[in-house]
Amino acid sequence: MAEEIGERAQHLLKVLVESYIRNGQPVGSRLLARDSGLDVSAATVRNAMADLEELGMVSSPHTSAGRIPTNKGYRMFVDSLLTVKPLTDREIMTLNGQLGVDGSNQELAASVSDYLAGMTEMAGMVMIPRTAKRSSLRHIEFMPLSDHRILAILVINEKDVQNTVIRVDRQYTTAELQQAANFLNSELAGRELFDVRHRILKELRETKDGMEQMMHQAISMAEQVFEQPASKSNADDFILSGQTRLMGFEELSNMEKLRGLFEAFNEKQEILQLLDRCLDGDGVQIFIGDESGYGVLDECSMVTSSYQVDGEVLGILGVIGPTRMAYERVIPIVDVTAKMVSAALAQSK
Repeated sequence: MAEEIGERAQHLLKVLVESYIRNGQPVGSRLLARDSGLDVSAATVRNAMADLEELGMVSSPHTSAGRIPTNKGYRMFVDSLLTVKPLTDREIMTLNGQLGVDGSNQELAASVSDYLAGMTEMAGMVMIPRTAKRSSLRHIEFMPLSDHRILAILVINEKDVQNTVIRVDRQYTTAELQQAANFLNSELAGRELFDVRHRILKELRETKDGMEQMMHQAISMAEQVFEQPASKSNADDFILSGQTRLMGFEELSNMEKLRGLFEAFNEKQEILQLLDRCLDGDGVQIFIGDESGYGVLDECSMVTSSYQVDGEVLGILGVIGPTRMAYERVIPIVDVTAKMVSAALAQSK
C-alpha cells in the first residue's frame, strides 16, 4: 500500500496521525501545512488529503472540516511511518526493580501488568507464566449425544478428567467415534496440552491431504475440543491492571462501549483466545480496531509480545488502549518488558 502513496502524502499522513494522537482533534489542512515542514499550500494539502481519504487512510468527521486517521491509516503509520522512542535508562531501571521473581508467577504477572498500565496510562495485561508442571493428554474418548452433539472426555495427567460438548455437522455412530478417538490418541496421547493446541493440530491440518475423510473429521473435532484457552475453570490465566484508565479517553467514554469492554475483561475467555493467537507469532504484534475480530475491541488497539525461556513461549503480555494511542512509545515499552520478563524468568530457573 505504501507504494501507492507518494512520499509527500506519506509524510502528511505521518504528521496528521501524530497530531491526532497528541491532541485528539481533527487536523485541518492549514494546520497540517504549517506543521508538516513542507513548502506547500493549504490547497495542496487538501488535495493530498482527498487522495488519502479516497484510499481509506483518513476520514472527515461530520462535525469538522479536518481529518482523522482511520484504522487503515493507523496500520500504514505503524507498519511504514512510525519512529519508535527507546526507553530511557531510568524507565528500564524502574522495570527491573519490579521484576523480582522470588514470589509466585501470579505475583510476577500482577507486578508487570501494573508496570505496563502505569507506564502507558492504559490497561496492562500479562498471561500468568506456565509452570514447570505441564498438563499432558493421556487419553481422549467421544460419546454420541442427540442433536449432532458429541461428548468429548479428556483424561489429563494421571487422573484429571475434563468433559466438553462439541457440535458436528451430522450424527456419528459409536464405531465412527471410536475410530476418530483411536486416531487422535495415536497422534496426541502423551503430548502437552499447550503443544496440542498450538502446534500439533496445526501440523495435522497442514498434512491431512492424504488422510481419509474420517481422519479429517477427527481433526475438526479435536480443534473444537482444544479451542478453549486453557481450563475453563481457571479465571486467572491473565492479570489485567489499569482498565479504569480507559474511561479517561473520550473515544471510549460511551457507557455502552465501556460496559462491553468491562464485561469482556471480567469474562476473560474472548481476550484469552485473542492472546492465544499471539502465541504463534514472533516479536511485537499489533491489532488495530476491528483487526482483533472481537467486536468490543473495535475502538481499541492491542499491542502484545511473547516472553519465553530457552525458546519456549511461556505467555503473552501487552497493552490495551484506544486506537489513538502513542504507538511510538507503547511498542518499545511492550517489547522491552517482554525481553526483561524473559531474562528474569531464565535467571530464576
